[in-house]
Amino acid sequence: MHRLLGRRWSPEQISGRLRKEAGLRIGTSTIYRWLARDKALGGTSWLRTRQLAHRYRKGYRVKDLRGRMSGKRPLSERPEAATDRSEVGHLEGDTVMGRDGRHCVLTLVDRKTRKVRILKLQARQAAQVNKALIREAGAGRLEMKSLTLDNGTEFHGFRELEAKLGIRVYFAQPYHSWERGTNENTNGLIRQYLPKGSCFKELTQRRCNEIERELNNRPRKILGFSTPNEAHAAECCT
Repeated sequence: MHRLLGRRWSPEQISGRLRKEAGLRIGTSTIYRWLARDKALGGTSWLRTRQLAHRYRKGYRVKDLRGRMSGKRPLSERPEAATDRSEVGHLEGDTVMGRDGRHCVLTLVDRKTRKVRILKLQARQAAQVNKALIREAGAGRLEMKSLTLDNGTEFHGFRELEAKLGIRVYFAQPYHSWERGTNENTNGLIRQYLPKGSCFKELTQRRCNEIERELNNRPRKILGFSTPNEAHAAECCT
């Protein structure tokens, strides 16, 4: 259990995976009680768990104060396979910012398998986003059939992506982050490794790859406690 906590697995993920792999029935509440005792005795294992003091949705504003661009496709036009998660390759994307407001990471999550790709960007700009996506797709590291994005100005180059990658790009409503819930949840997991207030200037792609591997090998309740890598491999074999 110490080993799994060290990999930042939640008590629920540990409980579900142990039951799936070894038939061990250790309840989530049992693990939480053990963590509470560990904390009371001065231990540090509890620091590895994900702490969510506030659970809330981002506020909705009637007027979007960010840059606007016409021609954005709404989620209502997404193909059925993207909406019902019946097919791999339909991704959600967003950026996660560092403290300086410039260096950031681009996160891309498959809606069906929850497999994530994390790309370091030097700036939160459309040119940087497009360059990274076109490079990754060209190298065969990304399978994209559609892409659902936030309304940030860094995604205003979506027409170039559609032309060069042969995909359709869709946008959630402004300030409706829950419409990209898979990506938002994954970004919360990434913040375990890259906390708010940390600087991304020295963050390397190598470190992003390490975080990505950790998350893609972490069991998810939504996947029956399989990992995103296992779910992706199963899809590729069918």
